[in-house]
Amino acid sequence: MLTLIGIGSASASLAQCVEDRLSIVGAKAEAVFTVAVADDPAERAQGLMHVESMPTLSGMIFVYEAPSHASFWMRNTLIPLDMLFADETGVITRIHPMAIPLDETPIDGGQGVKFVLEINGGLAARLGLQEGDVMHHPSIGNCS
Repeated sequence: MLTLIGIGSASASLAQCVEDRLSIVGAKAEAVFTVAVADDPAERAQGLMHVESMPTLSGMIFVYEAPSHASFWMRNTLIPLDMLFADETGVITRIHPMAIPLDETPIDGGQGVKFVLEINGGLAARLGLQEGDVMHHPSIGNCS
């Protein structure tokens, strides 16, 4: 389903802004992920439930119609995930690391969330991603 793209110069990849690629650029890190897009209610409800594994630099971006309060849980999700919550400009406002598989405790993403990127648990820290970094994707509309 998802394939490995790589890490390196995310800035260079912005010119190749395509639906299945998401770049994150920050002061300390740059990364490029292959992503599936969940941009309708059914796709967002399904998310990564029942997925048994995911390649390292892959994930899913959840796209909402308007910024709002976001809350997630891990019902039927079999792998640990990092959740990166972003505002309408793509700025990461909160990172929830290592969400526990199958846990139904709500994960609060905060107010003003329009995009959520789910990646393998622990990967955000390993890559040096942090709040304030910026996601780039066609859904965000900030590709060059």
